[in-house]
Amino acid sequence: MTETSNSLTVGFDIGGTNMRAAVVDGEGRIVDSRSLRSPRDADGMGEGIARLVDLLSRDHEIAAVGVAVAGFLDPACEVVRFAPHLPWRDAPVRAALEERLGLPVRLEHDANSAAWGEYRFGAARGVDTWVLFAVGTGIGATLMTGGEIFRGAYGTAPEFGHLTVVPGGRPCPCGKLGCLERYCSGTALTDSAVEMVHRRRFSGSALAARVRRDPSSVDGLQIMQAARQGDAAGLAVVEEFASWLGRGLSIVSDILDPELILLGGGVSRDADLYLEQTTEQFSSQIVGTGYRPLARVATAELGPDAGMIGVADLARGLVAG
Repeated sequence: MTETSNSLTVGFDIGGTNMRAAVVDGEGRIVDSRSLRSPRDADGMGEGIARLVDLLSRDHEIAAVGVAVAGFLDPACEVVRFAPHLPWRDAPVRAALEERLGLPVRLEHDANSAAWGEYRFGAARGVDTWVLFAVGTGIGATLMTGGEIFRGAYGTAPEFGHLTVVPGGRPCPCGKLGCLERYCSGTALTDSAVEMVHRRRFSGSALAARVRRDPSSVDGLQIMQAARQGDAAGLAVVEEFASWLGRGLSIVSDILDPELILLGGGVSRDADLYLEQTTEQFSSQIVGTGYRPLARVATAELGPDAGMIGVADLARGLVAG
């Protein structure tokens, strides 16, 4: 292994609440990490990133920095066009950070970063054509084929979470109605719980009683916990979630015909509760089922660190050649 291919790089996961940074080696191993609260303005974001790089540089020789962003980037991955939970708008983030840090910087979409991490070091190693479904607050997605991230003509592909599955359905923050992520995401679990509890009694359900008292006090994690404990309302909500997710995966598979679909994101931590139902719905909805090979549906391996590991490895490419 060459010195540059094994050099240490820093990968950032920039969220609306926290920013995390990890020093990653050439084998995808995290050797150190730091975090802080995400600042609310663009200047503060740059200062926060510089602060974490400075802290990590005291103990490690850093060759490059990668930054994973939840938002739209330009095709060259230099400008953050729009990030709904971050203060960047048409911001030349890559150039600004390179000037501030004095290091090469790689900017990348957060789902693409996680997908690259899984492709290089996780569950998608050796797979030619595959899709990542990152299911959290919403749905992030990535298509990889031939070892390359597919970006589309303008750098925004693919937005599977905003496929319209229920015309006139639940409102989505994107401005549309009935998007897939409004039926199978962390926030969708809460919406489904509220709707179901108003339609059905669920006698003896602690979750249903809590929803009736204060719907705002219930989140997706609590619903998954209720389902794990056998709560009737929790089980019903997770069953509906699994059904919608399976339908969504079947649509994607009909269009792209991937070899593998990986489920990542925060909701994937409870995949044992819904993966079997999701796979059954997926196989029953796909065109030509029984007469064609089906994509394997599995969970990602790298967990919440996938984005940092992936974007750090992409940054390594800036100095490895």
